[in-house]
Amino acid sequence: MTDPQDAADTTDPTHPTDPAGERLAKRLARQLGCSRSQAEQYIENGFVSVDGVVIDTPQFRVAGQRVELAANARLAPVVAVTLLLHKPAGFNALEGERAARQLLVPANRFTADASGERTLARHFVNQVGVTPLEADAAGLLVFSQDPRVQRKLLDEAGMIEQEVMVDVAGEVSAEALVRLNRAPVIGGRVLASAKVSLSNQSGASSRLRFAIKGHHPGLVLRICAQAALTVTGMTRTRIGRLPLAGLPLGKWRYLLPTERF
Repeated sequence: MTDPQDAADTTDPTHPTDPAGERLAKRLARQLGCSRSQAEQYIENGFVSVDGVVIDTPQFRVAGQRVELAANARLAPVVAVTLLLHKPAGFNALEGERAARQLLVPANRFTADASGERTLARHFVNQVGVTPLEADAAGLLVFSQDPRVQRKLLDEAGMIEQEVMVDVAGEVSAEALVRLNRAPVIGGRVLASAKVSLSNQSGASSRLRFAIKGHHPGLVLRICAQAALTVTGMTRTRIGRLPLAGLPLGKWRYLLPTERF
């Protein structure tokens, strides 16, 4: 009898497969004498190779290829991970045609990622964007599969400070700086004021440091407009205690176990 999972499978376009073969999970289960769910755990954790190439998708189809289990293989669910991305300007933070999540691919992983994590296909599934950011802004974005991180950055957003470096045209007067530090009013509701300081300035441009709580896309632009300042660039450099640090533009890395927001 045909396995209904096999009948519903589609091939992985990134690897050559034999459409007449069987699912890798089914082959491995038979080869090891284990259950199908155990075989899937081995595969999804990157412990299975086909003709010497690691394959981490259970639906990958095989026929006569050599299937091997790594000597250090262990049974464990794939752990939920959190990914940090340095979003370039011009990408929508969460959704849309140019959604930043399309940058979350193995080729864009930061080469100096210190996590020691192996890049697995499951790490890119069900990633939730939890830190909205203007499309025209660059900076730190967080995507997570972990419900604890999702709750922290969504439900407690109003208590987490973000740092945003904002470039504006011309010089910033002392009077404009006072206006920037006033509590903004949106929809008749008074929000917590941003802490705005002058980082540096020349005759042609100035850089401001905004420390602001909560996710309010468009708020920084509105605050600057109220002070008659034109924004020319914006980069989010910190969320809570987590800095953008040396993460290159367009690259992502794993959140380290020791890092906290």
